[in-house]
Amino acid sequence: MTQVVGVTNGRTVTMESWGAPDGMPIFLLHGTPGCRKGPRPRTSVLYRLGVRLISYDRPGYGMSGRHHGRSVVDAADDVRAIADALDLARFGVVGRSGGGPHALACAALLGDRVQNAAVLVGLAPSDAEDLKWYDGMTESNVEEYAAADEAQTAIETRLADWAERVRADPESLLESLAPELTRPDRRIVDDVAIRRLLTDTYAEALRESADGWVDDVLALRRPWGFDLSSITSPVLIWHGADDRFSPVEHARWLARQIPTSVIKVQAGTAHFGAVEILPRVLAWCKESRNSERLRVQRTDQPAVAAQHGDVGVIGPDQRRQLIDDQAAFLAGFGDPALLLR
Repeated sequence: MTQVVGVTNGRTVTMESWGAPDGMPIFLLHGTPGCRKGPRPRTSVLYRLGVRLISYDRPGYGMSGRHHGRSVVDAADDVRAIADALDLARFGVVGRSGGGPHALACAALLGDRVQNAAVLVGLAPSDAEDLKWYDGMTESNVEEYAAADEAQTAIETRLADWAERVRADPESLLESLAPELTRPDRRIVDDVAIRRLLTDTYAEALRESADGWVDDVLALRRPWGFDLSSITSPVLIWHGADDRFSPVEHARWLARQIPTSVIKVQAGTAHFGAVEILPRVLAWCKESRNSERLRVQRTDQPAVAAQHGDVGVIGPDQRRQLIDDQAAFLAGFGDPALLLR
């Protein structure tokens, strides 16, 4: 279902949803560049998971109007507006790559409406203390963020040129990244089905302009506009150990700032591993959500065990275990690539 939703300042954003209408609502916030049509589990998988997946084009991408000067924190207003339009009281939020910081903004600003959040191969703020932000990052990403720091016109020119190339040849962006791909990323990107999903995503994201891409990069390099330590809902931080687009130290830094977070660094995978892990992460959101059965335990609280009919308390060790437990649950689906569309 495609829907245009009115948000703040007279703007509109375009969203779609898939899966079980009565399932747990989970927002999937796409990467940079990206759009609502990014890789996701097949509808049959979403039904089996009991998930209603919702994604939208961030302003300036695909069919959503631009929001000049937007910050990362502004994503919370857009998600709130979409949730209100869909009459959703509570929901989960998952952010992939450049969508990760925007998912954290929702967790920080929307309070109890966000049942849990997950960040897959995300970035830390550019002003993160004691983090060498560029260490281990690919040259193309370093150049992109450096252009944003130099001047807005520099990044606009650079990305407008790339958008034009992608419109002419949707394969061009992935081809340009090929020399920088680690072996785990190359395995995923070379899968014919996943490659098609990625190229279709880039083509739709940049169909009109590079505005969304430009605004994402600028927002990621500027202050995000919220305090990570204010997040109270459970947060999963998942990262591929060999990621060179968003180095793993960013994930470790985020985990130290968010008191309700658990971190899972997975060996033998990298940035595009976030595509394959998504079904498992959605299952984690479903199982770890606040409910009559579970409530989150902050990491500064003593461990408490559930007894008899009491409300359960799930601590950091159990939350970390949930993501591993989903491997067995999803094994019956077969090849991870076959879960996606």
